[in-house]
Amino acid sequence: MSYKHTQHKTLIEPLRAAMYNFSETGVRQALAAVTSPKAVFHLSHPFGDSIGSDAFYDAAYTDLLSAWPDLERRDYIVMAGPDEFGSDWVGCGGYYTGVFTGPWLDIPPTGHQVTMRFHEFFRFEDNKIVEMQALWDIPEVMMQARAWPMAPSLGREWHVPGPATQDGLVPGPYDASKGQTTCQHIIDMLEHLKKHPSEGGPDVMEMERFWHPRMSWYGPSGIGTGRGIAGFRNWHQIPFLNGMPDRGKYVEDITYHFFGDGEYAAVTGWPNMIQTVTHDGWLGIAPSDKKITMRSLDFWRLENGKIRENWVLVDLLDAYLQLGVDVFARLREFNKARNMGRIEIPDGMT
Repeated sequence: MSYKHTQHKTLIEPLRAAMYNFSETGVRQALAAVTSPKAVFHLSHPFGDSIGSDAFYDAAYTDLLSAWPDLERRDYIVMAGPDEFGSDWVGCGGYYTGVFTGPWLDIPPTGHQVTMRFHEFFRFEDNKIVEMQALWDIPEVMMQARAWPMAPSLGREWHVPGPATQDGLVPGPYDASKGQTTCQHIIDMLEHLKKHPSEGGPDVMEMERFWHPRMSWYGPSGIGTGRGIAGFRNWHQIPFLNGMPDRGKYVEDITYHFFGDGEYAAVTGWPNMIQTVTHDGWLGIAPSDKKITMRSLDFWRLENGKIRENWVLVDLLDAYLQLGVDVFARLREFNKARNMGRIEIPDGMT
């Protein structure tokens, strides 16, 4: 029944509200209320997996709330729908924000407001969350602290915006036909992307058929944003394919979940890509001939039948680790002389 997807978005509203006015008690209670006792939480490196809402809170939020005492969650996309296997998902995209007054994950505090993008996907059964797959853009925080220890981004690094149409909190009732049409456009587009380079030059991707000429591709920090087809190709796709030309050859070994809601579509998977770093290498890392898995959790927005905006998060820290690079170890080496103490900010009134 299509109404349940609207219901699932409603069920997650108390959790989103609790995280907007973040407190430990409020968030723990909201998490416990909407999740199954044995819910599995998959979160990006270095957090890993947790079972049960309390274990997830302890791993994900205890230290973050200490470092950002006024922690606040802001969603600009909330959508829902069934995947190709019949499972029911809610996808949320937005960012966490607060004043960075204490160290977090060995990132030195700034004393200023910071932001961290998130893509969080929740699978529902019997009106309870039974699984979460989520990426946090931790490199974004490192960059704002001027502590990013890896190669600079090719694309633009900035505060990625929400949907230009400001309609990302997709209202009900759920339209199954519309959601499926939007989702199919994305699936068809990805099938054409995979044709290049094994089946021909860039023309085989038929980019103009699927993408709006004023598209924005909002990549993860470490890759950055590309504007238009040229920006997408130059700042992301060409380096990606030059380093991993076997992209798309191992789909039988991965599982991904596509779903659509109105003009929005999403994909999640843990992992949902496998490829080998060869040829030119990637992200400034020399080619190692090593096959790696990747987690890429994405949202797309269609406008007049073409993709106008695409929000992409990739667990780059996990990819680096598989390639033998411990980003956090490099972070500590690069920032030995930084002050890691808590910052006390005058109130400006006394």
